[in-house]
Amino acid sequence: MERTLIVFKPDAVMRGIVGEVLARFEKVGLKIVGAKMLQPDYDHYFQHYEGIGTLKSRKGDDIFDSQMKAMLHGPVVAMVLEGVDAVETVRKMVGPTEPKSAQPGTIRGDYAHVSYGQANESGRSVSNVIHASADATEAAQEIPHWFSDSEMFDYEAVHEFFTQPRK
Repeated sequence: MERTLIVFKPDAVMRGIVGEVLARFEKVGLKIVGAKMLQPDYDHYFQHYEGIGTLKSRKGDDIFDSQMKAMLHGPVVAMVLEGVDAVETVRKMVGPTEPKSAQPGTIRGDYAHVSYGQANESGRSVSNVIHASADATEAAQEIPHWFSDSEMFDYEAVHEFFTQPRK
C-alpha cells in the first residue's frame, strides 16, 4: 500500500468544504491513516514548499511569497491517505494546480476557478483548495514533515477485511 499527503488549505477550511471533499477520497477506497488540524508557522511552510517542493527555486519569489501568505492566513487540515497507487489516484482526483485548467469532476475543477493570470493581476495567490503530494518521492518526504510516527495509524478498513483471504 502507498501513502500520500493531502493538506486542505485555509480556503477549504474557511469555506467549510473539508468533509465534502474528504468524502470523495473515502468513496474511492482510500483510507485515512493520519489526520490533524493545525496552523503551521512560516518555517514549517518554508520547509514544505521550498525544502521539499522547491517552489521558490522553480517559480520565483513572487509566487512563493504569495503562496506563503495564503497558507499563513488560517488553519489547515493535514491528512495521510493510504491505498493502492494512492499518490496517482489522489493527483487525478485533485486535478492540475491551476483551477481554471482543472476538468469538471476533479476537486479543483469543482471547487475553484481562479487562473494564474487573474491571481497575478489581483496580487493574490491561486486558491486551489488542497495540496497533494506530486509523486511518491515527495510524499515520502512530506509525510514525516507533517506527521510523527505516533500520529500515524495502521488498521484494517472494512473493505480490506472483507476482501482479503483469511488464514
